[in-house]
Amino acid sequence: MTDQRPADLPTDQPTARLDELRARTAAAFGGIRADLEALVRIPSVSNAAFDQAHVAASAAAVADLLRGVGLDDVDVLTVTTADGRTGAPAVVARRPAPAGAPTVLLYAHHDVQPPGDDAAWGTSPFEPTERDGRLYGRGAADDKAGVVAHVGALRVLGDELGVGVTVFVEGEEEIGSPTFADFLHAYRDRLAADVIVVADSSNWSVGVPGLTTSLRGLVDCTVEVEALSHAVHSGMYGGPVLDAVTLLSRLVATLHDDAGDVAVEGLVHAPDPAVDLDEAQLRTDAGVLDGTRLAGTGPITARMWTRPAIAVIGFDAPPVATASNTITPRAAAKLSVRIAPGQDPAAAMDALRAHLERHAPFGARVTVTDGEKGRPFLAPADSAAMQAARRAFAQAWGTEPVDLGIGGSIPFIADLLEVFPQAQILVTGVEDPDSRAHGANESVHLGELEKVVLAEALLLEHLAGGSRDV
Repeated sequence: MTDQRPADLPTDQPTARLDELRARTAAAFGGIRADLEALVRIPSVSNAAFDQAHVAASAAAVADLLRGVGLDDVDVLTVTTADGRTGAPAVVARRPAPAGAPTVLLYAHHDVQPPGDDAAWGTSPFEPTERDGRLYGRGAADDKAGVVAHVGALRVLGDELGVGVTVFVEGEEEIGSPTFADFLHAYRDRLAADVIVVADSSNWSVGVPGLTTSLRGLVDCTVEVEALSHAVHSGMYGGPVLDAVTLLSRLVATLHDDAGDVAVEGLVHAPDPAVDLDEAQLRTDAGVLDGTRLAGTGPITARMWTRPAIAVIGFDAPPVATASNTITPRAAAKLSVRIAPGQDPAAAMDALRAHLERHAPFGARVTVTDGEKGRPFLAPADSAAMQAARRAFAQAWGTEPVDLGIGGSIPFIADLLEVFPQAQILVTGVEDPDSRAHGANESVHLGELEKVVLAEALLLEHLAGGSRDV
């Protein structure tokens, strides 16, 4: 990667307290790793096609871990929405703040993505396995490592915790947190906090920490193209009549220009980041095949973090195996659009719909059905919580953290800000470019996880108001 990190800021010299917390973290890490392995063995896939008893078992296991680090007020909670939907079980555990001290909400999620094809994994996805300093397994990074990072920091600090803490471990993040806003409103008093730490992001690289200061938002939709009222013989009518798959392909092709930049008028860009990635490193991290050119212009990090991106994530058309010699009357695609910080999701959806309707190929009927919307996020760079986090990360790693953008979205952050508008939000995480979250062979770097635990313990000390010499 290109070394364009911001100029180094002064870091604190090691102190007795820093050395003590580092030693405590090292001594506790064997147990922290065992906790993570136990959680990974629970196949807590929140997708409704999977057995939800495992999600309940995962919530119960998390609750036990939190009781084990001295949090007595621990509950497994659900919420039922106005339309009768009951959400997945979440864990909420609390310790009140000492007089005059802030309360910190520590967020993670215990549900995981489906494992996919077991044959694509080097080892069983739900049997944690160490290779070359990394622990492999579904959820090992996303986000059961976030859960044990919170547990580990509380274990390291023990009775010396100088802030109030609420731990909130959600059970449906991987299906879009459908009842999250209802949960926040239902349990608002229990969840209220001055600082919110969301442990569900990534670091710059192994050895270099990151603080996520921006997230792209999300809108998605399904677009259907209809050309005929029914299928017809491709030999009899082929030529003057184009099939819907061809027409839909032509429509999708209008979403990008010849360089691969998004060509939808009305989608905004945010300023380019201060750091950039080396193209060779990105190609390796993403598995880009030799000969395939990268799309778009400008810094790679801008294309990934602060500019819009559009992907076709689903396509409905006759499958090859059962295809007949007919002209397909209709076809549909699901589009996922990542929107830049500063973009309003509703305006982005309007712009996308207008583009698709305006570019209807050969006058075919185009129908756009709205899907999810999630707001982007841009963190204040100079908040007190951010300053405390920078100091803690620099101490834990021995190098200054990089301000990161994330191309993905965490839509529930907008819900947190709506319910708790005065809270300062920090987005941290344990992943790195090799973690492969959501994919086969997901893993966490164990050395980095240990640093994350230490950094969070230091962060909680700093947020306590500097009562100790750290």
